[in-house]
Amino acid sequence: MEIFLPIAEVSVNIFTIFSLSTVVGILSGLFGVGGGFLMTPFLIFLGIPPSYAVANEANNILATSVSGSTTHWLKDTLDYKMGIMIIVGGTLGTIIGILTFTYFKEIGKINIVISLAYMYILAIIGTLMLVESVREIDRAKKKIVLKKKLHSHYWIHGLPLKMRFKKSKLYESAFAPIIIGLIVGFIAAIMGVGGAFIMVPAMIYIIGMPTKLVPGTSLFVTIFITGLVVIVHALKFQTIDFILVSVLITGSIVGLHVGLKLSEKLNASEYKTLLAILLLAVGLIMGIETFILEKGSSLFATQTAGEINNKLAEVVLSLSTNNPIVYGFLSIITVVLIGITFSYARELIHNPNANILRICTDLSAKLQPSHNCKISSA
Repeated sequence: MEIFLPIAEVSVNIFTIFSLSTVVGILSGLFGVGGGFLMTPFLIFLGIPPSYAVANEANNILATSVSGSTTHWLKDTLDYKMGIMIIVGGTLGTIIGILTFTYFKEIGKINIVISLAYMYILAIIGTLMLVESVREIDRAKKKIVLKKKLHSHYWIHGLPLKMRFKKSKLYESAFAPIIIGLIVGFIAAIMGVGGAFIMVPAMIYIIGMPTKLVPGTSLFVTIFITGLVVIVHALKFQTIDFILVSVLITGSIVGLHVGLKLSEKLNASEYKTLLAILLLAVGLIMGIETFILEKGSSLFATQTAGEINNKLAEVVLSLSTNNPIVYGFLSIITVVLIGITFSYARELIHNPNANILRICTDLSAKLQPSHNCKISSA
């Protein structure tokens, strides 16, 4: 089924995009990594211009991050103080990244910059992940158990402005999370990713945070970094296509839920090897499309030039053109609400009586301390 994207000005197969976003969502749930570094190249392969692919996948990541961080908020597995420090650096990094994005866009080189960034990043990450996965499989076969230090001290910890992070039980320089945020923000602005593939290992091995607090804090940070990226792309470049975002969000949420279920049953090391090979393959294809194929040709592009053929496309284009500020913030608010709604719905579905009881008890304690909430458990 072909659908016309009025902002990107191309026609794409809606089922292809939904299927790909679902698969990427499953991978995200399986391995605990954001799917932006895979989904954005897939969108580019399908013929969506790189600058539009970056902006719309960032909007998709915003929705899934809100959903995930809400779940961690309910479980109290967030370090807000550490998250705020990373956001401080992330905001600065995002601003620098947006200025860089703007410069290359103005000189007509942004598409090749995005392609190069993905080609090198995917090649590096895929290689490192493949090496580590093969080692894990080999150690598992030989039944070798390695004892590793959770946290090593580096030069970054000796910097001034030391702070105490009570939730993570750490006392170190605030420049550690700020510098990490700076790097993540810059990458997010250029590549349209959440930066979890850099942020998560950095939070564990450089900052030294407890593992249980890392996913929630990472998602909390991602909300603000990708939110800023989406706002700028919506207002300055007007590249947010709400029709595309809607398809991406639907597939990602479905896939994420399936991936979380599968992660409880599968051997992670073996499947990480497959993910590493996939990353290397995507990086290789990105290089082929950028430097080997003739300009305008593609191995996978299925998009065709089209024209507005439905009322929704007319409304989206009109609102984006005539009221870009309203359109931009409406896109952000909508995906945030979708993320929060899904998170609460998932909590209630998994254990309805227990979660209703907990919510009711918390509200009763705040509003009427003497009131008791009685709900029978299943």
